Amino acid sequence: MCEERRENMGKTGKVWLVGAGPGSADLLTVKARSLLDTGDCIVYDRLVGREVLAMLPPDKEWIDVGKSAGNHTVPQSEINQILVREARLGKKVIRLKGGDPFLFGRGGEEVEALCEAKIPFEVVPGVSSSIAVPAYQGIPVTHRDYVSSVHIITGHQRAGKEEGIDYEALVRTGGTLVFLMGVGALEEIMEGLLHAGMNGDMPAAVLQQGTTAGQRRIVASVATLAKEARRQEIRTPSIIVVGEVCRLADQFSWYDKLPLSGERIVVTRPSERGFKLQEQLRSLGAEVLSVPVIRTVPVADHARAAAIRKELERLGEYEVLVFTSAYGVERFFELLLEAGMDIRHVSHMRFAVIGQGTCEALGKRGIRADYMPDQYDGASLGRLLAENIREEARILLARSSIGGSEILRELEKNPRLTFTDLAVYDTRFLEGQTARLRSFMEDGSVTKVVFTSSSTVEGFVRMLGAFPYDRVKAVCIGRKTAQTAEKAGMQAVSARNATLDEIAACVG
Repeated sequence: MCEERRENMGKTGKVWLVGAGPGSADLLTVKARSLLDTGDCIVYDRLVGREVLAMLPPDKEWIDVGKSAGNHTVPQSEINQILVREARLGKKVIRLKGGDPFLFGRGGEEVEALCEAKIPFEVVPGVSSSIAVPAYQGIPVTHRDYVSSVHIITGHQRAGKEEGIDYEALVRTGGTLVFLMGVGALEEIMEGLLHAGMNGDMPAAVLQQGTTAGQRRIVASVATLAKEARRQEIRTPSIIVVGEVCRLADQFSWYDKLPLSGERIVVTRPSERGFKLQEQLRSLGAEVLSVPVIRTVPVADHARAAAIRKELERLGEYEVLVFTSAYGVERFFELLLEAGMDIRHVSHMRFAVIGQGTCEALGKRGIRADYMPDQYDGASLGRLLAENIREEARILLARSSIGGSEILRELEKNPRLTFTDLAVYDTRFLEGQTARLRSFMEDGSVTKVVFTSSSTVEGFVRMLGAFPYDRVKAVCIGRKTAQTAEKAGMQAVSARNATLDEIAACVG
């Protein structure tokens, strides 16, 4: 028995039933986001959106209990047992459920099991698809000029149980009707409403994969919706909306009009470095799947660390300090402090950066960059330095151990320059998210993959392995990264510079 399990024995953990919302990561609650980071074990199902799944920390224990209508991979009774078992091991268990746990999510059954086992729990409500999906499709479920009530009905009945929907009562309400998990019974639902006296011309809609890049909307009438949905091959997950408010869909539609709506994009940059990029893409309507393929880490090898300290002791001999990444800036100044030094030891130097992001990282240290190329890549930075720095100047490059050679080749063109290439951090390839990446890529729904360096391309290929790379549309920062993607067989376009606007323009 491992030490961790031995320590947890006899100590009861806790379960949080967390609503993951309808699919978009932007619709996770603040508390849900926090719990995903702090939980030990995440138990999730099929209705959790891909964008949310992409946010799950790779160092957590994941348990997939994926359930779908008519195909319960793990029976509910077994899910209940899993929650109790993991909590009794002393873990913080996050039961992540699509939508809201208590709205047709069988959260009540799970809470009953926890109460019986005397396991402490909390319920974290989630944004329900019954409200959010119509909103993303331009349908307000209530509107003062049309309807003053909304009624939410499950369209999926328990196996072996007769349909229990009172259609006559629903028709009498005169309110908007929202059927969840009902696309498999769409024809029966529409017939039930018609037989109960609803006008066949009443507007009705089926909304597929709402709040995601796969969002689709079919608006017809109660009499024609089932036929139209069959013709257009509507798929799950979908919800059905019936009511006068469906007439407003075309006029009120907004999400489909965002510039990157319909784009499902994989971002391969380390998650802590790619946050701004992901937020920018989401704000433009894209669905963003974060799958970091590399990780930046401090140098661990003792001999190399000693060499770095020795070079720091010689900082007075250098006149120009060069950074090729934001992390390089952060790590260099951390190393200064670890060596008992500070910013005063570089006050005599001039500073060069590869691009705007690195420039901003340097600015946070109170330092302005003296050199930054118009095109943000190693070759351009090396050329700028070789052409503009006076002869006999000594240059120190603080960068990754797998930094590209383009900058060095350009510096070597000026034989009178002296430079030292110092690896102040390492870049590691990740493999722990291989299954997640493959699940995202194999169905062909990913429209673009964003690469911020050649190493992210290499990490992506290492992680994915054998794959038809000619299907991959790569958006690359810099020509060198694009060449690496093309060599792997991808269709590549390159953003001239690593600015959010340029990357977004290439995606679109």
